[in-house]
Amino acid sequence: MKSYGFKTDEQSAKGGFNFLAFFFALDTYYGLLMKLLAYQVVGFYTLKNITRFPLADWEKLDSDSFKDKLAALEEGGIFRAEPLNIRNFLEGDLLSWYLNDWNEAIEKAIRGIIERLNQYDPETMELVPDETRDILKKLYQFLVPKQIRHDLGEYYTPDWLAERCLNQVGYGVKERDLPQKRVLDPGCGSGTFLILAIKRAKEHARLKGIDPAETLTQITKNIVGFDLNPLAVISARTNYLLAVADLLKHKKGELTIPIYLCDSINPPSAKHQDELFDKEAGHYQISTSVGLFRFPESLVERDLIQKVTVLLEDGVKKKQSTKQFLERVHGEIQSRQVGTDAPLAQKTEPKDIKTLDLVLGETYEKLVELEAKGINGIWARIIKNAFAPLFVGTFDLIVGNPPWVNWEDLPQSYRDQTKVLWQNYGLFSLSGHEARLGGGKKDISMLMMYVAIDRYLRDKCKLCFVITQTLFKTQGAGDGFRRFRLGQTGSFFKVEQLDDMVELQPFEGATNRTALVLCLKGEKTKYPLPYTLWRKKEKGKIELDYTFEEASQATVRSNLKAQPVGESDTSPWMSAKPKALNAIRSVIGQAEYRAYEGANSGGANGIYWIQIIGSIRNLLKIENLNDIGKKKIKSVQVEIEQDLVYPLLRGRDVERWKAVPSAWQIVAQDPKTRKGYETKWMDKNCPKTKEYFLGFEKELRARSAFKKYQEDSALWSQYNVGPYTFAPYKVVWKEQSSELQCAVVSSF
Repeated sequence: MKSYGFKTDEQSAKGGFNFLAFFFALDTYYGLLMKLLAYQVVGFYTLKNITRFPLADWEKLDSDSFKDKLAALEEGGIFRAEPLNIRNFLEGDLLSWYLNDWNEAIEKAIRGIIERLNQYDPETMELVPDETRDILKKLYQFLVPKQIRHDLGEYYTPDWLAERCLNQVGYGVKERDLPQKRVLDPGCGSGTFLILAIKRAKEHARLKGIDPAETLTQITKNIVGFDLNPLAVISARTNYLLAVADLLKHKKGELTIPIYLCDSINPPSAKHQDELFDKEAGHYQISTSVGLFRFPESLVERDLIQKVTVLLEDGVKKKQSTKQFLERVHGEIQSRQVGTDAPLAQKTEPKDIKTLDLVLGETYEKLVELEAKGINGIWARIIKNAFAPLFVGTFDLIVGNPPWVNWEDLPQSYRDQTKVLWQNYGLFSLSGHEARLGGGKKDISMLMMYVAIDRYLRDKCKLCFVITQTLFKTQGAGDGFRRFRLGQTGSFFKVEQLDDMVELQPFEGATNRTALVLCLKGEKTKYPLPYTLWRKKEKGKIELDYTFEEASQATVRSNLKAQPVGESDTSPWMSAKPKALNAIRSVIGQAEYRAYEGANSGGANGIYWIQIIGSIRNLLKIENLNDIGKKKIKSVQVEIEQDLVYPLLRGRDVERWKAVPSAWQIVAQDPKTRKGYETKWMDKNCPKTKEYFLGFEKELRARSAFKKYQEDSALWSQYNVGPYTFAPYKVVWKEQSSELQCAVVSSF
């Protein structure tokens, strides 16, 4: 926090520092900067005849007029008005809270931002657009701490990596009819993949002499992004606008930026009748922080939901009654009836009309109630965005870097909502002991890839994702993923190539095992398949701002082949040169030894991992390593029995031929039953250790794997603990390393 200007004594939560409020304010600052910059640049291109710098006049406004301008900006009215005519750049978001808490300090801070923006020449955008986008990316990286971005699975993709993805799917400047090809990034973040695709589409259009107005139309129709993070959507829309800014003067009519705030994995779906009196059946449901909104399935089937959400917002603003609103909906439905002027009642059963009015009327009245409380504003637009995945159609190409977040780190509500998807796609391949012992670790990126191929990718078309290499080369969690089939009876998809970039470590400050996977929908994967291993020519890092050509020059690539190690196609892959692969295949068989992950706390390392700070008779005085891991754990110093305390050997402690434990851990797991020792055993043998764990009961019960697999076991149960854990001799190695570093350890 020192980098933000806070002194050490100001950083303590005990001292009243509100970290959540601070980072919310930080996001607000970044979001407002995006909005103002977009208005300045877009206005520069479209309002040149009126004013050179649209924000220049804002400096002269009095306080009330200044606030009114900002309110119009946040509501999106400035962008929707003539001559900009950009419908959805801003749709009212939670980051406009400052208008409700307006004061002199806030006004002064925002005026300072505008003064600095007026010193920035928008023509720079036209001359060096990539540098402008890089500045925005670096600004976010500077503002938001690395640990927070990583906890959210936010890793900004280097341009050269995104360029490789676009090359792999065949989205090149010289491709035939490039602007007509539809491209989707289902987790677009700040829009890196989309902006680079726009750049290629514009260059193709320039070379082919395509009309600028037509180029803009094709780009906004065919280059589309989704994201769940409101701040990411603002960033992506800003970058999208900057990328097409020079074309805006040629636009014809209203412009919609095809970046949607929605969940591409779990969009709204209709609940089907499971019981005779199931009142929720036949309705789409949207869950928000202010409650549940329901919509009749018939509206979605008739492609009317987008229009109805506009009517919802308009009706609330105009203070229309529920009856007036429903009459407008009836009129819209009637106007959509092709080939007949018959009224709604003659085309729809009275029962259906009654259901539509009841459900939609309920939703409308909720929005009216929110408006009366002063907390509406955004909900109709959030609802409209949420339905976007159902109406954008399918795509020729899908690219992206999906979030890398483990199943156990996802919110419980989201795990519950998406569980059926994991099961339907066959991604939950393990059960019983295997799942309990840690083999069930899943990553949300694998689910996003399956959903993207299933719902959004056209048959015989390609997807290229930046994804973790462990899905292809590790036993357990990747088994279901390596089926490469959409469910038990669905379509296959073919892995055409994998780029192994583990050694390159392309993401800032992260040691992820990076890979690029290229897939073709509608064909079965055939082995062996191309496997390209990327390595650095020299020590050092591949810079984030490298071009693809520079990254290529700094690396060497080995063209290998890959295939499953075992007889099953779902077993982990091995990779080697073709001749070596044949030789390895001839000696493959059941090994005498088996590899294990090691004791796994299920996300509670800060409880199980300890330091010994003293001893009294048969008791140890210990302190837990509370700052280890992503979850905050309280720090305690207690005395416990020494019976269940063992040396803790971590990956960082292992070197070639040498392994020295750096701390200690408590292993309260019966290696025979694979469950935590029973309470009676703990009461008799380790009562103080039991009391220690009870002090963390809330945290231990909150572990997702515990709730899923071990709720009937003792509170202190762990994973990946068996007789092998206590074997007198073991071979150990680093889990993440560019080269294999091993050592032998023993109990003697």
